[in-house]
Parts: sequence; C-alpha cells; structure tokens
Amino acid sequence: MNFFKEIENIIVANNVVEKLTLFKEFYTVYQKNNSYHDDFFSMLPTDNYPKLFQEPSYSNFCQVVPPQNVPKRRNLTTLQGQVIFVHAVAHIEYSAIDLALDSAYRFPNMSKSYYDDWLEVASDEIRHFEMLETLLLELGSYYGEIEVHNALFEASQRTQSFIDRMAVVPRYLEANGLDATPEILEKLKRLPKSIMIDKISSALTIILEEEVDHVLKGDTWFEYACAQEKKDKSVYFDIIDKYYPKTFEKKRSLNISGRKDAGFSCSELNRMVNKKVC
Repeated sequence: MNFFKEIENIIVANNVVEKLTLFKEFYTVYQKNNSYHDDFFSMLPTDNYPKLFQEPSYSNFCQVVPPQNVPKRRNLTTLQGQVIFVHAVAHIEYSAIDLALDSAYRFPNMSKSYYDDWLEVASDEIRHFEMLETLLLELGSYYGEIEVHNALFEASQRTQSFIDRMAVVPRYLEANGLDATPEILEKLKRLPKSIMIDKISSALTIILEEEVDHVLKGDTWFEYACAQEKKDKSVYFDIIDKYYPKTFEKKRSLNISGRKDAGFSCSELNRMVNKKVC
C-alpha cells in the first residue's frame, strides 16, 4: 500500500462510518506488518502531495458556523443541555482524528516511531469519539445535529511547518484540554446525581487520562523539531504568539500535574501564568 495515499483517503472520507471503518482496516494491517522500515515512509504519492484540504471532512453532515454562533453549553441538568455539551466534545474528538492523521500524512521521511505515535493517537481519538457518539444516541441525538465550528480544522490549515504543527496542535490546543477538563469534571460532581452525568464524567475522565499521553507525544516531537532546526525549546512561546497573540498574557489556570506529566517544564509553566507555580 501507499502509506500516505491511504491516510489521505481516510482524512477526506466525508461519512462517519466510512472514515472509522477505513481507519480500522488500515490500522489493523499497519500493526500486523513488521516489514515497515524508515525508508518506507519516504515513498510519496505521485499526485498533488501533500494536499491542503479545502474543507473539513464533516462539512457535508455538520452545519458549520462561526464559533460565537455555536450553541452555548449551559444547563447540564437538562436533556438539551447534555446533548449540546456531549455533541461539542464529540466534535472536538472527531476533529482530533483528522488532526492526528494529518500529522502522519503531511510530514514524510520521519522515523517509523513518529508514524506509530500519531496513528495511535488517531486510534485513541476514534475510541473517544465512539464513546461520546454512544452517549449522543442514548440522549436521542446524533453527531451532526448541533452546529459546529471549524477552529481545529483551521489550525491544521495554518500550521504547515513541522515545528509549528507540533507546537500548536498537541502542545497548545490539546494541552488546553488538560486544563479545562478537570474544571468541567468538578462542575459535574456538583450537579444532582444521574446515570447520564455519571456516564459523561466517566468518558471525560478516560479522555483526560489518555490526552496526557497525546500531549507528551507532541512534546517529544516538538523537542525533535527544535533540535533539527537548532532552536531552543522556548521558541514555543514565539510560535504560539504568532497564531494566538497575547495568549499567555491572559489570566489562566493550569493543570500543573497533568502538564508536567505531558512534558512541560516548570520554567514553561511559570512563564505561562507569569508567576511561580512549580
């Protein structure tokens, strides 16, 4: 098979069942094939590689709106509130499938361990999405019922260099989830007990634990990119400021232990909040 063409086909699949099926079939073959070696990942498709995808794969079954027009996630004690919330998280996880696959697709001539890492992340994101899709179905909804935004897709479009991609996607966007999810879990604990709230909390807990490893993988490859370009790791702050200006000037709370487990140093964390936190 042509590794990069296969991944491209999975990325552009614009049907949920088709995308998940194509990936699982591809990943099963990939995991069983011990003959792959580093040179294999320099065998590029002959046509228009790599493509800059013009629209996200969910655009034909999700209504895409500006971020400010996405329904707000408010009252999680109501059915509609739970649908909106679970749908929003499901959309993040579905978008993350393509983000992980695009990181494998867009950067050739890497070692096999690089592609192993991002395909494993894609596999995790699929499992996360399926957990949330199951909850949506239990709530009488489905993925695509609620309006969504393109923020994660746009991040993948904008970060076409390797060092920028590793800084922005895993070490910024996904790492932000490490901060937000514990706060959401605390809010869920304060709500009246219900089976659905327990299921949502359980799913978020699994996602949080596994996202630490995703960010750590990104940290590993960001360090690799810095070494390749002979740059200090502190270039991270310049990269993030280029895409998300003044982000670290805003007041924010960090999941210190989660971020440290994911590869962030104390000097980075202290700089992010402009005070000593570890």
